[in-house]
Amino acid sequence: MKSYALSIACGVALGTSGAAFAEPQAEVLHYWTSGGEAKSVAVLQEEFAANGGTWTDMPVAGGGGDAAMTALRARVLSGNAPTAVQLKGPAIQEWYEEGVLADISAVAEANNWEAVLPASIAGHMKCEGSWCAAPVNVHRVDWIWANANVLEANGIEMPTSWEAFNAAADKLQAAGIIPLAHGGQAWQDATVFEAVALGILGAEGFHKAFVELDKDTLTSDAMVATFDQMRKMRGYVDPNFSGRDWNLATAMVMNGEAAFQIMGDWAKGEFMAAGKAPGADFLCASTPGDGFLYNVDSFAMFEVGGADKQAGQALLAELVVGKNFQKVFNLNKGSIPARTDVPLDEFDSCAVLSAADMAASSDNGSLLPSYAHGMALRGAQAGAITDVVTAHFNSDMSSADAVQMLADAVANSM
Repeated sequence: MKSYALSIACGVALGTSGAAFAEPQAEVLHYWTSGGEAKSVAVLQEEFAANGGTWTDMPVAGGGGDAAMTALRARVLSGNAPTAVQLKGPAIQEWYEEGVLADISAVAEANNWEAVLPASIAGHMKCEGSWCAAPVNVHRVDWIWANANVLEANGIEMPTSWEAFNAAADKLQAAGIIPLAHGGQAWQDATVFEAVALGILGAEGFHKAFVELDKDTLTSDAMVATFDQMRKMRGYVDPNFSGRDWNLATAMVMNGEAAFQIMGDWAKGEFMAAGKAPGADFLCASTPGDGFLYNVDSFAMFEVGGADKQAGQALLAELVVGKNFQKVFNLNKGSIPARTDVPLDEFDSCAVLSAADMAASSDNGSLLPSYAHGMALRGAQAGAITDVVTAHFNSDMSSADAVQMLADAVANSM
């Protein structure tokens, strides 16, 4: 792989006078195209321009990023890769293996990324020891959201165990309230499943199952218990859940039609956009169990020719992990900074809780990559697991059969 000592090779006086010999240029491919997302990426565009750079925006619609990845592959195959691309998780390593990523270690070392990023998250940004991507944020996946008034009216506390969740759900159902707002889409099924699995398997068991793909863990009694709980969850959703978008499920909690939703902290953005206040109108807590499932957005830098583009990569990388952008972007996005040293005084109480839990989980080894959101596994393995989860959720399949199907599907995907 070609290596660029970006800030040296380009003569870039980063963060001060822009480029000494080349004006930083960046063509940025991303899939942040919804209202809140577009507002968030605009923050980076403005900061890039304020530092003397010229930004060429290449947004590709589609929240999951599939269309963006198709566009990226066409550009790379034609020998005309964008300067920077929104990538995450194992996809970064896959592009590195194709020999097309640039080395941004000079920027990372000059700005001491190693000291300000949790080790687990920094690991995703490295390719064989060299820095090849810059983290933008951390979304927590294992959240449970609740309508505060519904819980109070029914004498229910936020559940801290799955047994407590089931008891609360039974009580709500008897009162004619939908216990769990859910959208019947494969990724939403997987989101609930991995939150349940973390609580039942524990952090170590989760890592063995969904990072190491350990067969004994995939076929364990704890995995059977995970599918047992998923069968309970299926009974707590309304009959019209099939195909529902996640934000419509959030709206059900907002308007009191449903009590709970299990979803990443992008759901908080929906509550906040509707003028709802955490602690008063809605409640947030980690799902039952210990650990923290993360989903990290990041930018990978692709090999490009020309001092101006290389200067653009250096400037972009520095700004993305800079304290100011990490604060402003995440205030807009609903996530928390990847950096652990960004002051949180302007963040809401759910974000403060998330940051504290991330720090504690990083210290005790329970900070874990989300399989459902493309952080833990490559596409074939993650897809194989989700296919089983969705098949079980939408049928009368026994937990024992689901566990056997899970082990077989993982083995066949390798």
